[in-house]
Amino acid sequence: MIRRMAIEECGAQSPIPRFPAGFLWGVSTSAHQIEGAVDERERSVWDAFTAEPGTVKDGSTAEVACDHYHRYREDVALLAGLGVGAYRFSISWPRVNSPKGLDFYDRLVDELCAAGVRPVPTLFHWDLPLTLDWLERDTAARFAEYVSVVAERLGDRVQKWITLNEPAEHTLLGHALGTHAPGKRLLFDALPVAHHQLLGHGLAVRALRAAGATDIGIANSHGPTWPASREQADLEAADFYDLLLNRLFADPLLLGRYPDGIGELMPGDVESDLKVIAEPIDFYGVNYYAPTRVGAPQGTEIDFGGVTMPAELPFSVREIEGVPTTDFGWPVVPEGLTELLTGFRARYGDRLPPVVITENGCSYEGVDDQERIAYLDGHIRALHRAVEAGVDVRGYFVWSLLDNFEWAEGYARRFGLVHVDYATQERTPKASYGWLRDVLRAQVPARG
Repeated sequence: MIRRMAIEECGAQSPIPRFPAGFLWGVSTSAHQIEGAVDERERSVWDAFTAEPGTVKDGSTAEVACDHYHRYREDVALLAGLGVGAYRFSISWPRVNSPKGLDFYDRLVDELCAAGVRPVPTLFHWDLPLTLDWLERDTAARFAEYVSVVAERLGDRVQKWITLNEPAEHTLLGHALGTHAPGKRLLFDALPVAHHQLLGHGLAVRALRAAGATDIGIANSHGPTWPASREQADLEAADFYDLLLNRLFADPLLLGRYPDGIGELMPGDVESDLKVIAEPIDFYGVNYYAPTRVGAPQGTEIDFGGVTMPAELPFSVREIEGVPTTDFGWPVVPEGLTELLTGFRARYGDRLPPVVITENGCSYEGVDDQERIAYLDGHIRALHRAVEAGVDVRGYFVWSLLDNFEWAEGYARRFGLVHVDYATQERTPKASYGWLRDVLRAQVPARG
């Protein structure tokens, strides 16, 4: 009933407000989730992870996925038909390490440019080469070397670059809880992974600058943290959760320091590393999905959005009641995006660069996906309210263009504007694709 009410309210709304001139509209994907063609690249940590029984809920792998490697021209045509100004994709480090691996991205970038769609590559989206480990400091240096190779090849056509995607999730899910690749369960001993990714980001920024890049950012996941109550134990638990998932990954980049008590837990010469991590960036990418309600630990394991949260954590994640949920069970709270962005502006002030929403989307079944339309409508309006409140937001990317391999969920979750039949690889634009196309057409005069 809550879902249906949200859809009906959306249908009664006025047109989406106009965004400032030059505002960048786009959609996002990632290499491991859509490319397939695993035999034409090196193995990644995700290939090894999905080969282990029980790691992916439906037992699937990304061996074929959406076969984007062979069908990229069809997918670029879908982007052109949608009318987006940009396409955020990721470059597979294992593919670049393979013979002729960069040739594929050469072809993709050329196809995008010919279609009038700006290429916005993300240089690391979780698919680490199997021979490397973010627990090791040297991986940050290897990342910068790889970035230099990519920038030299594509930098004549690519202007906007993203270094990392969601280092918080890669640290938490892949190394602390073990529910994502590489499947390590280190809890707080995973903190070096966070530090080395941030160091890799800073070194990558330097490598991109050396190659002539002038528009560089990162895609960090963020959301408001809501205490379960005003009790002191819940407030302290929520503050600690906010530190781990928000401030730990934003403060070093924007303020040049870790939150109190964290720096001494990191490896190496942290003071020197922070000077690299805080290399100036041109935009700050935010992946937003929902707020998180957090309270004191309850002494039991909790399943949260498909992730098992161990009992020994010093916090517990609670349900947000009275709001719609996606098919993934994630709460739908558009106003959380406004709260997040205005809160970031208040916290970081002039240290916050222009913001780009690098991911925002939802999982729903069906081709007539009215619930996704309601979700996007609500979040775009919430974003506009943040702009009206004075936050410098320069772009918005929907996750995702295509239904795809959704990591440990396999193919059970569908985030795409385009439905993919995985047996035939047939693409079918959903109702949300047509809705967004019409929204973008109405925004064209404001985009310049």
